[in-house]
Amino acid sequence: MYQYDQTDHTLIKERVAEYRDQVSRRLEGNISEDNFRPLRLKNGLYMQLHAYMLRVAIPYGLMSSDQLRMLAYIGRKYDKGYGHFTTRQNLQYNWPTLEDTPDILENLASVEMSAIQTSGNVNRNVTSDPYAGVAPDELEDPRPYAEIIRQFVTLHPEFSWLPRKFKIAITGAEDDRAAINVHDIGLKLKKNAAGEIGFIVLVGGGLGRSPFIGKVIREFLPKDDLIRYIQAILRVYNMEGRRDNLYKARIKILVHQLGIKNFAKLVEDEFKASKDDILLVGREEEERISAFFAPPDYVKLPIDDIGVVEASTNDNAFAEWLERNVTRHKQAGYAIVNVSLKPLDGVPGDITSDQMDAIARLAEKYSFSQIRATHRQNLVLPDVAKRDLISVWQGLCDKNLATANLNRISDIICCPGMDYCSLATTRSIPIAQRLNERFKHLDNILNIGEIHLNISGCINACGHHHVGHIGILGVEKNGEEFYQVTLGGSSSRDAEIGKIIGPAFSSEEIVDAVEKLIGVYISNREVGEQYLDTYRRIGPILFKEALYDAH
Repeated sequence: MYQYDQTDHTLIKERVAEYRDQVSRRLEGNISEDNFRPLRLKNGLYMQLHAYMLRVAIPYGLMSSDQLRMLAYIGRKYDKGYGHFTTRQNLQYNWPTLEDTPDILENLASVEMSAIQTSGNVNRNVTSDPYAGVAPDELEDPRPYAEIIRQFVTLHPEFSWLPRKFKIAITGAEDDRAAINVHDIGLKLKKNAAGEIGFIVLVGGGLGRSPFIGKVIREFLPKDDLIRYIQAILRVYNMEGRRDNLYKARIKILVHQLGIKNFAKLVEDEFKASKDDILLVGREEEERISAFFAPPDYVKLPIDDIGVVEASTNDNAFAEWLERNVTRHKQAGYAIVNVSLKPLDGVPGDITSDQMDAIARLAEKYSFSQIRATHRQNLVLPDVAKRDLISVWQGLCDKNLATANLNRISDIICCPGMDYCSLATTRSIPIAQRLNERFKHLDNILNIGEIHLNISGCINACGHHHVGHIGILGVEKNGEEFYQVTLGGSSSRDAEIGKIIGPAFSSEEIVDAVEKLIGVYISNREVGEQYLDTYRRIGPILFKEALYDAH
């Protein structure tokens, strides 16, 4: 993984010292809250309903064991013993005090982490495929390019205050596990007819109040032009994006209003005009950055491990976990282990400090000391030898981290909602917990098959409800909480915005409504058909009838 150089260390150290002085002046009353607000937001500190929230950046979701241990330590010392992983591969602390936040940032800096650009109208955390570098369907590891982009956009003076926040995602795989279609810029590595590897570039994706799937602006971009082309997009957005209306300021609105052809022409003109800029990535820099992401020292192992095969035959719980949460690795004898942060009795994405320490130990012993965060609010141990799967499973079981529900109905994406967030209009967490209670029997979950259920507590869509196979959006009506249902969404390569199925349901009705939707699927599915396949084949009418005929 990327390691800070002296410039990085100096920058972070000076940033922490500057922020410590700002906090001191705020606590002494020498800075008003209005003047302090932009200063704290630049360091990832929000004010939520009950306390401050600090958002920590995890670039492209990659962490070392030492970094995860530090996150555990901070949660234990400065919070309530836990953290919350988000859909942007970040971690949030919900209860830090203002006076402790400089110490938290200093602790983060000691393990080469920060909260820079996790807030504000800037380029946010660059995200990527959590299986990057180990996925069998990958053309090339996207992490070096994610790091190059991160370095370019971090504290870039020209883009330090964009019309609105800006998000970039990149993947090198055929299966889109980075949700590039719903980002301001989405990048996918591809090979052209000449055998050269470059990028498909999408622009204008995003969720929230006005959801859009990104549109292709370049079918093939040479690697050397990556930064200069991103700069061209950002410059056009910076110049043309609206600043008079918060709800129409995102680049997706600009692309929609101009049309992709007109927007593309502006970008191409800017790109050509910047041809003399020294922004070529170049082979030397690409190789320097790529060296930080070299494969670990794999040992030669048999394709399958006899002990694992025997254990899965004799232990149903292990067999279910192996089938659901363990994924194929490109290296023979190794596997990708998905760590579920969705226990049936828990809060989606939450993880205790003790659990973080346990995962750090497992990663150190069994996965070359690396951990990944996913945009579905889970974690990944990317490089586990198959011979060690039993030990890893047992270690996860000890900490309630081995729920065999990856991509099942209880693997819910869920924002914090009105339990924490000052923007939310409804609660999300209690709905997720009640759904888990309804579908808590693992046999039922496995019988339902693959399904993405996403919940947002407001129109800002932090829970990605628009691209859930079943999406739930909380809406407030006359002081009461209601929940609108969308169907047919997807954030994968077949990305689609879900359609609103009808009027919203009350808090008491929403869990029954989801059960009815599952009933329609089970009654109409064909052999081997997953929920989304069935929905797309039969359409929304039967689902709508089940929800509203007796409503």
